[in-house]
Amino acid sequence: MLIRQYPIFTVLLILLLLNPMLASAFDHSQFDRLLVEHVAWTDEGHASVVDYASLQEDHRALVDYLDVLADVSRQEFDDWPEKEQLAFLINAYNAWTLELILTEYPDLESIRDLGSLFRSPWKREFVSLLGEERSLDNVEHDLIRGSDRYNDPRIHFAVNCASIGCPALRTEVYTANKLDRQLEGQTRRFLSDQSRNRLSGSELQVSSIFKWYREDFEAGWRGESSLTGFLSLYADSLSLNSAQIARLKADDIKVSFLDYDWVLNDSDR
Repeated sequence: MLIRQYPIFTVLLILLLLNPMLASAFDHSQFDRLLVEHVAWTDEGHASVVDYASLQEDHRALVDYLDVLADVSRQEFDDWPEKEQLAFLINAYNAWTLELILTEYPDLESIRDLGSLFRSPWKREFVSLLGEERSLDNVEHDLIRGSDRYNDPRIHFAVNCASIGCPALRTEVYTANKLDRQLEGQTRRFLSDQSRNRLSGSELQVSSIFKWYREDFEAGWRGESSLTGFLSLYADSLSLNSAQIARLKADDIKVSFLDYDWVLNDSDR
């Protein structure tokens, strides 16, 4: 039998195409498996829920992944391409949020139950990452938003706060080679959810995320320097017609912000 010999470069290229994880500087496959097995899409794909009970039984695997995250040094991280860095930070944020929920599950109704009068759960320093003990706020606001490396407002639809009002937790990890497509998909998925973003009469009612992080959406993403300008980029996801789009671009539609639903995104509730 004739065995055909392929150059090693060709073999490696085939392997990379077959398994995108191999193309990454960091292997997120442990977390990917957890997301596939314990997260499910709901509401026709607009939202997702977590089976925290089954994840709790699989807790050792989550801890193992967090330990691997913690082993990455700041110098190693800084040597990665920016998309690799951002995918790493989003996955880390989401994984550590799941870990935070499991510290008290099932005895909580909301992630906010894990805070106190003097400190929110997002300020608890329990995240071992890049050589420091950090909080979730530090990961989001300093490492991601405050670094001036990424400047992508779509990250607000990727980091997950374990709540019904939050953009969906994906059933897969973020990876550098798919990051732009994943962030764009998350943005459109969230904006098309009329329970959280909708036109009501002459008023565009949107999630409070756009109020809390308004400056990010007005920072010039794709040339838009206003919130209505950013929203006009996704007018199709908001189901706006041509006349409504024109009014939105002319800043002639009132924008208001809906209350946020902090109930835990638990599949058992």
